[in-house]
This record gives sequence, C-alpha cells and structure tokens, in this order.
Amino acid sequence: MRNTITRPKLAGNADTRRQGLSKAAARKVFRSYGVVSGQLRRAASKTAAVNLSAGKLIEIIHIGLPVQELDVLQTSLDVPMDKLAPMLGISKATLHRRKAQGRLGPEESDRVLRFARLMGKAVEVMEGEEAARRWLISPQVGLGGAVPLDYARTEVGAREVEDLLGRIEYGVYS
Repeated sequence: MRNTITRPKLAGNADTRRQGLSKAAARKVFRSYGVVSGQLRRAASKTAAVNLSAGKLIEIIHIGLPVQELDVLQTSLDVPMDKLAPMLGISKATLHRRKAQGRLGPEESDRVLRFARLMGKAVEVMEGEEAARRWLISPQVGLGGAVPLDYARTEVGAREVEDLLGRIEYGVYS
C-alpha cells in the first residue's frame, strides 16, 4: 500500500548542519514515517519495524517529527486539536507555524511521542482503543484524581501514568 502522506521538504544545508546531520542523513530519518503509529501499535506488534531503537528515536526527535505525525496522534486519541495542542505545550500560533514548516520542533516531537507511547500502553492494558481513550481522559484515583493526559504534560507525570498502567496490568491497582 502506497503511503499517501505528503513528505515535508527538507531544510537547506545550513539547517541540517546546525542539527548535526547531513542532508542525506536527514532524508533517511524522514523516510521513517509512522513513528507515532509505531508507538501506538507497539503493544499489538513486537516487530523490529515498529520498535525503533532509542538512538533512532532520539535522532528523529532532534530533527523533528513531520507535522502529519501530530495528526495521527490526534486521530488516535480522538481529542480535538484545539485541546490536544495545549496539552502538548503548543500554542495556536506555534501550531500554525509548524504546519507551514512541515515539521515539529524537538521538544514538541518528544511530547507527541510521549503521548503516543501512553496511548499504545493504554490500548494494551485496556484491551481496546475506545477503552484506552476513555481511561486517558477520565480522572484516575491512582493519580490522585488527575486526568492521565493532563498528568502526562511532563515526563515525570508520564512515567507515573505508565506506572499506574503497569499496576493495572498486573492487578496491583491503587
């Protein structure tokens, strides 16, 4: 099946040099579309194509995810973009700029992957996308009444959400 996502144009040599990558290396990273989808499906499929190495993920984050990856996350979470963007720390003006540029910044890319990782884990534990969505947007006693997606705005909060999902998975819910 052919990928219908429009690939963003790569920035000029000066931009890729600033990021420490050659234009060829940047092209290679951008060929790895589906990073968010891979995080979302990681529970269902343990293949190497889905599970990128930490080094590869870091490289992709440093370059910045294509803005289409944010759309994939938004569709998966079924949260309106005007609510998702602030959860990810992206203002309306920045979102508009990123869409025009065709890719997210490193910090935004990191947060998008964080939310995708949580959705993937929630789907695995809750045994379905709809149940995972409901769980992620509902207050949870194990988080002191906080909503998991709100709690996950920081990496520390995301780790707490993952820990809670792990406890639920193994029947140690509290």
